[in-house]
Formats: sequence, C-alpha cells, structure tokens
Amino acid sequence: MDQSSPPTPSSVCAPAARLRIALIGATLAVLGLFVGSFAVGTYPIAATTVVAVFLHRLHLVEKTWSDAIELVILNIRGPRIAAALLVGAALATAGAAYQHLFRNPLVSPAVLGVSAGAGFGAALGVLLSLTRLGIQGLAFLCGLAAVALAFGLAQWLNRHSMMVMVLAGLVISAFFQALISVLKVLADPLNHLPTITFWLLGGLNRVTASDLLLVLWPITAAWLVLYALRWEVHVLAMGDEDARSLGINVPRVRLLLVLAATLMTATAVSISGIIGWVGLLIPHIVRMLVGPNFHAVLPMCAVVGGGYLLAVDTLCRAIGTSEMPLGILTALLGAPFFTFVLARTRQTWF
Repeated sequence: MDQSSPPTPSSVCAPAARLRIALIGATLAVLGLFVGSFAVGTYPIAATTVVAVFLHRLHLVEKTWSDAIELVILNIRGPRIAAALLVGAALATAGAAYQHLFRNPLVSPAVLGVSAGAGFGAALGVLLSLTRLGIQGLAFLCGLAAVALAFGLAQWLNRHSMMVMVLAGLVISAFFQALISVLKVLADPLNHLPTITFWLLGGLNRVTASDLLLVLWPITAAWLVLYALRWEVHVLAMGDEDARSLGINVPRVRLLLVLAATLMTATAVSISGIIGWVGLLIPHIVRMLVGPNFHAVLPMCAVVGGGYLLAVDTLCRAIGTSEMPLGILTALLGAPFFTFVLARTRQTWF
C-alpha cells in the first residue's frame, strides 16, 4: 500500500483551476474595495447608498438620495476610482511584460525611459501654458519618443542584446531627467514650478470622465495585443534559441511586446503622472500566487494591479485633510513590501 504523504491542494488543482480560483478571489476583493472606496473622503457616503446609485442607473431601484450624493459618486469619485483601477492594471501588466522580455525581476515599466520622457513632456506643456488636455497629449507623445530613442539606440549599438537595450533605456531616462531639471530651473517659481512638481509626484485627483474615455481604448488595445502574444512571450522567457526552435519570430514578438507595454505605460502616465513601484512590485506578488507562466500572470496583474493602486489612492484620500501625492505613498509602501517579497521568494524567477 502506498504510504506516501497526501497531495497538497496546490498539486491537486490544475494550473487552470488554480488561476480561475485566484482570479475570482482577487476580482471579488477588488469589487469590495471598489464599493468601499466611494465612502472614503471629506463627504462620507454609505456603501449601501453607493450600490443603490448604481442600481438606479440600471433602473432597478428608485431614487431616495439627493443630487449632491449622486454627483459625488458619479462625477467626482467615480472617474478617480476608475482611473486608479485602469492605471494600476496598465502599469502592473506593462511591468510583467518587460520583466518577461528582459528576463530580469528588477525591471519596471520605466526601464526604457517612458516615465522620464512623459515627465519632460508634461513639464514642457506646463511651461508653455497648455491646457490640461495639451499637457496630457504632450506627455504621451514624449513618453513614446523616449522609448523610440532608447530602442533605436539599442538597435544601433547591438540589436541582439537585451542588456544593451536596458542600458540604452537608462541613458535616455537620465537624459530626459536632466531636461526636466532644466525646465524646473527655467519655470516660474510661483505659477509653473508647483504644477510641474506635483505632476511629477503623481496623482489622480484631476482625472475626469473624458480623460478616461481617451485612455481606455489604447490601454485596452495594448492589453489585448499582450494577451494575443501570451504564449509566445512565455516561450521567449526561456531563451531566444529555444523560442526560435519552436517557430517563434523573436524580433517580431519583442517589437510588439515593447510597443504594447510602452503604449500602456505612456497612456497611463499621461493622466496620472509618474507613479513608481506598481509595475515592479505587483508582478512579483502575482507570480507568488499563480506561478511564472505569462498567460496566468497577465490577467492577474490587471486585477491585482488595479486593486492595489485603488487601495493606495483610497489611503491617500483618507490620510489627514491634506492629500498626499500618490507617487510618494506608493514608494513608501512599495519599498518595504518589495523587500519582504524578495525575502519570501529566494528562488529562480522565471
């Protein structure tokens, strides 16, 4: 008779079933956080009222609350909460894509200079006194331009080396950071400089419904491209030679991966400012939950990343009367939490 120890739950559950359970659990947790986050703020609203307002929009219940409550829920907190979910999902997914592409657990969405480029574009837009939409558009374009420069520099130096691409991204990022410093020196210290500083610290307090509509489509399209490439990306993480032997067009997959992840990051940063640690930390947490396979990491990063940034943004609104910039709090929470994750996962990453 076999006297071996009984199988653990993780060995019994198939990978697909494990992913399904994790996705359902994470989604339910994010839904609870979504409803609860409406109640946080200087104008408190009960969670039951929040649910009733959404049900009223579906013509399921009658209206028993004031117009002011509905205005706060749908026009003020609603766009901000939706933006936190969307930006968090985009940054976490882009971070996972870059980490699989470079096979490096310390890579983040800013690795190719997109955040620094977007920051320069926003600072330039503020200095030129552009409208909010103009600032966002210039940040988006400069973020894409920074990555194009990094990619072109890497192709010129050594098109087959991932390390060269990372170094090119660091060079371009440092260059745009220097340009940001130049603009801050030239900016009016009373009008332009505070706006530039607070944009660079990150935040979602100025996001509107029209902003969401502008960024929803490119982020969704980029995510769908990554989802279509999920199996190729997983094979690519095992090495170029193995990928080629299995019929993978390595240069094509790399290019599409960089384009999709860059589009997601530049779009998210254009409305949120520079928010660090989300794209670095969340992929590690997700791999602890569902394993290293990219086809499992991709959907979980979208859910967990969105929930994480929503939780941090809700905490920003709950701390005191003066709201803390989102980028500061993600760094304060992310650094020690990332240290804990590293201590728990002393093993091969991919």
